[in-house]
Amino acid sequence: MTDGGMLELWQDYHLTARTVEHLAMFSVALLLSMIIGFAVGVFLSRRRRFAGVSFAALNTLETFPDLALLVVLIPLLGIGAVPTIAACVLYSVLPIARNTYTGLTSVSAGHVNAAESIGLTEGEVLVHIRVPLALPMLAGGVRIAVVFTMGIVTLGGLVGAGGLGVPLQTGIFNNMPDLILLSGAWVGLLAVLFDGVAAVVERRLTRRYGQW
Repeated sequence: MTDGGMLELWQDYHLTARTVEHLAMFSVALLLSMIIGFAVGVFLSRRRRFAGVSFAALNTLETFPDLALLVVLIPLLGIGAVPTIAACVLYSVLPIARNTYTGLTSVSAGHVNAAESIGLTEGEVLVHIRVPLALPMLAGGVRIAVVFTMGIVTLGGLVGAGGLGVPLQTGIFNNMPDLILLSGAWVGLLAVLFDGVAAVVERRLTRRYGQW
């Protein structure tokens, strides 16, 4: 395929607009996953008796194939971006919640006791001690969620969500290897890019806050 052919395919199948749709769904889904996953992780770290059954339920949910989960959501949420974002969140909450829980509960008793000895409340210990020390672990959970989210958003093209799954689907159904190669390579490049950014953030947080 020539450079001109690639450019024509890019323009004919509106890959710039599809990329914007893709990244919009990706951003919303990842942000919701981070908010919910962090909240679940914090709650379970303070109510540890619920952790076992809660993580068992989330683990069971994550064993569903991502395409099957996406299809199951269609009767409930219709087609389009909503079930795609919901599937992303359901898949990505577990790694963020699990890493949040592990990070918060792994902070040494020495750190906590020192903070309590100077009069910090439980909430202040969480904000000023546990969360900062758990940040490297939190970043690791977000990094896993980035990979899950990028993959499921691509599948969303099958249920009318738009994004880069649409040209991939068109290429597959019409036996267009050039379009499959172009759109598939672009999705892969975006996944590598965002994973790289998340990895850099994780390394910097680990260097700054270290291990406990």
